Amino acid sequence: MSIARIGVPFEVKRGDVFTVKTMIAHVMESGHRRDSAGRVIPRMIVNKVACTYNGRTVFEADWHGAVSSNPYLAFDLRAKDPGIVEVTWSDDDGKVYREQAALNVV
Repeated sequence: MSIARIGVPFEVKRGDVFTVKTMIAHVMESGHRRDSAGRVIPRMIVNKVACTYNGRTVFEADWHGAVSSNPYLAFDLRAKDPGIVEVTWSDDDGKVYREQAALNVV
């Protein structure tokens, strides 16, 4: 099982709007909870999401502590050319997760 997923339609007509659906398996620890010994559990969230379409940035979002665990995100794009849609998630620990999907434009 992959930690991150991205979904795009198998085929889209040129000029049509389509939905990119994404999800990442991530704990999203807010930094407000305490462990059994009373110590604060450090914040560890996905803080940035970005999407490129054929290498061009088409969507960016900064996330903050109120986003749930295993966040799902969907947004719309307009199909121009066949190519690659890639989503990148970055977390507080500096880890970067990437997933991509091929887009067939007819």
